[in-house]
Amino acid sequence: MGADLGASQGGVLGALFYDAERPAVDDDELHAYASRLPRDGGSVLDLRCGSGRLLVPLLRAGYVVHGIDPSAALIDSCAARVRGAGASATLVRQSMDDLNLPFRYAAAYAAGGAFQRLTDPVAARRALARVRAHLVPPGVLFLDLFVPSPAAQRLGAALVEVRTARLADGTRIALRSETTTYADERIARTRNRYVHRRGTAHLAEESESVAITWYPPEEMRELVNDAGFRSVDIAPAPRAAAEGESFAVIARI
Repeated sequence: MGADLGASQGGVLGALFYDAERPAVDDDELHAYASRLPRDGGSVLDLRCGSGRLLVPLLRAGYVVHGIDPSAALIDSCAARVRGAGASATLVRQSMDDLNLPFRYAAAYAAGGAFQRLTDPVAARRALARVRAHLVPPGVLFLDLFVPSPAAQRLGAALVEVRTARLADGTRIALRSETTTYADERIARTRNRYVHRRGTAHLAEESESVAITWYPPEEMRELVNDAGFRSVDIAPAPRAAAEGESFAVIARI
């Protein structure tokens, strides 16, 4: 599809696979965020930090970043990466639609289609309202989003993919994913099964189910505007989706 489906509300194997497979943030992607996020106006909130793929480079670039994620395994992985970078960050296990922190922020962002994990429209609207309540003027919201290609939306059967990631200790995690797309509902549901092996020895396995939705750019603009944000702009995405349309929403309160 186009979102980071590995960065899900899953367990340890999903977190390990996500860490091993995802490419590092390159200079262009980092600049896309750094050019939009205020560096000196206060802390920045990563609305689904995962294992810290973007959070850690922003810390290294001089930002004060907090992160939330509903996955305990990914929060633990992010904390380890932050420590490995010799930095510190406030990390909380929490979902963006239940956001309730004792802090206020100069900006918030959701990278890699993370906002699209909120497949319930009510939850999506609640998340935007909760994020707005945690920003101080002229707080910035940055959402990285995508719309699947028409061909992907029209798939009549489940899309099955098999991928393997090698870990630093020489073991491998194989992922078998099966994605079914419901174009009329704008939902893609994926069932993942991870198998961890050392050679032929079976070490562990884990299953999870994830889902994403999507919004056309103008509909997303309206959704953000309805949450009380102003100056809602559609801009190029920090990185292009493998297929389909990628874009970013940048707004202020």
